[in-house]
Amino acid sequence: MSIEGVLGRLAEIKPGLHDLYRDLHAHPELSSQEHRTAGVVAQRLTALGVEVAEGVGGTGVVGVLRNGDGPTVLLRADFDALPVTEQTGLPYASTATGIDADGSEVGVMHACGHDLHVTCLLGALDLLAGERSDWSGTVVAVFQPAEETGIGAAAMVEDGFFDRFPRPDVVLGQHVAPMPAGMLGGHSGPAFAALDSLVVRVFGRGGHGSRPETTVDPIVLAAAIILRLQTVVSREVAASDLSVITVGSVHAGNRDNIIPDEAVLEVSIRSYTEPVRAKVLAAVRRVIKGEAIASGVDREPEITVMPGMPLLRNDPATTSRTNAAFQQWFGTDRVLDPGAVTGSEDFGVFGDTIGVPYCYWILGGTEAATYLAAVEADRVDEDIPSNHSPFFAPVIEPTVATGVSALVVATLTWLG
Repeated sequence: MSIEGVLGRLAEIKPGLHDLYRDLHAHPELSSQEHRTAGVVAQRLTALGVEVAEGVGGTGVVGVLRNGDGPTVLLRADFDALPVTEQTGLPYASTATGIDADGSEVGVMHACGHDLHVTCLLGALDLLAGERSDWSGTVVAVFQPAEETGIGAAAMVEDGFFDRFPRPDVVLGQHVAPMPAGMLGGHSGPAFAALDSLVVRVFGRGGHGSRPETTVDPIVLAAAIILRLQTVVSREVAASDLSVITVGSVHAGNRDNIIPDEAVLEVSIRSYTEPVRAKVLAAVRRVIKGEAIASGVDREPEITVMPGMPLLRNDPATTSRTNAAFQQWFGTDRVLDPGAVTGSEDFGVFGDTIGVPYCYWILGGTEAATYLAAVEADRVDEDIPSNHSPFFAPVIEPTVATGVSALVVATLTWLG
């Protein structure tokens, strides 16, 4: 097995990967609507001589690269975009729009780097397919839809994924993040938080804006709930435990002089342990119901549980082995432990479903000098766009080269 041999063509294929990345970035598609992206992926896999299956779990694409006897490695990239209007000013910035689940037209952007994930995985497959004498075994490449809505991995599994494709011995993947490009590394154990998503409808009694005494104002009620929820983590969760509560969406009313009948809030809750999760969920429900009672409503709030994401728990042995391979190839100065991430991911579904170990690592995507300048000025949060920001766009290099190389190095750590 030769990592050098497999990566030998990387410089040759990089220009084409850069073009692919720009194309994907300029043509994002919302979750479960990734038809163009799936077509691009399938076409490229076919050109590489990879077995291709389309429409897995909706718009998912799976490529199987067989090369004799040996272990089976599953590599996963997600490819959906977000309802965000891009503001990067890049020459390949998205101007796309789409229709969201509520039927509204929204701007669409790859604000989480999934276009980079696809580019890197296709690049790694190109190199592996072209240098088959340097390894043996099977690579199952998963291009997953609907990660952002938390349903994509489960949909592929429910579509018979593990009956239709080779069972992996290990599951590997990566996610680009706002840390210096060229850096990477995985965190052992709980690495990405569990996500619970709630849609909350609170009911008031509408009326004229000039006579609030005749109404029960659901906007005031919603505001009280939002503010009180901010005390749950700070006053009910131990400082040694991690949890995050975010109200990411509030909708109520349509005129300044009309008090509406209801308000709708969308709440996300992140946690790392089941006791903390249960405690926070109970507190959130208590706050919502308590504030409704305090407001004098005639009807109890409705709380709808939406698809969430399970805790992503990196296997310690697999993560240690992967990080060691990275340190040997990239050097110890480029491999770090990013710590537990409060974001959530459904990547772990592929391993958890069949009890197979997995490792999901972080890949830096911010221009290094820009990041270091922000660190020196103590302005990382202010100056470095994070995932889901309209300004988030990984620098193409060295991010692509590092991401492709990381997938190859990690894969060859298991293949014969």
